[in-house]
Amino acid sequence: MAEDSAGAQALIEKLGVDIDAELLERALTHRSYAYEHGGIPHNERLEFLGDSVLGIAVTVMLFTTHPDLDEGELAKRRASVVSTVALAEVARAIGLGAHLRLGRGEEQTGGRDKDSILADTMEAVFGATYLSAGAKAAEALVLRLTEPLLADPERYGAAMDPKTSLQELAARLGRTPPEYTVESSGPDHNRVFTATVTVGELASTGQGTSKKTAEMAAALTAWRELSLRVTESGAA
Repeated sequence: MAEDSAGAQALIEKLGVDIDAELLERALTHRSYAYEHGGIPHNERLEFLGDSVLGIAVTVMLFTTHPDLDEGELAKRRASVVSTVALAEVARAIGLGAHLRLGRGEEQTGGRDKDSILADTMEAVFGATYLSAGAKAAEALVLRLTEPLLADPERYGAAMDPKTSLQELAARLGRTPPEYTVESSGPDHNRVFTATVTVGELASTGQGTSKKTAEMAAALTAWRELSLRVTESGAA
């Protein structure tokens, strides 16, 4: 489904940066859509550029604002923010999935909410911003969108190792240990894994291109939901 001008403008307003319309359209174009429409340009080159923009913006910010942290802790915090799961969370916060241009197969298998596609597209948007508005504007966008993640210290551990974090939280609350089930769908060259984790009555799902990434996505969702319940109930 092609992105119309009204939808593009709405996304630009959410981003708060004036991005070239053609570059934004390319950033939102998944390779599956490109292949179905005569091999038009897709977002993978912009994703490559945006990955570097993301990395330098987060690295410089952490280095300058946390002079007390050693290299290992800085690397841990950076990894938690630039991970696929974290970037997908950023993308969902701005409703990026609604603007994606996907092929029929991805559309039918829930591509608009796949962590991998959302994260890659978010990086492509950073790349498009860099080319349209320059390095400072692109890095400012990265920091503005990732600020909620950086502002939550507990989330570093959860994003880096969500399965362990969920297991520890469940044990602390006296809940049953997390149990995982995984299903897969799609052709061998484009397999999609969907994991479900249950902790007592709580059940959360996540998707990924491997069993491991799907379980991690499910675990992080469960950790967030369980943490929220604890906060709302005032439990220890």
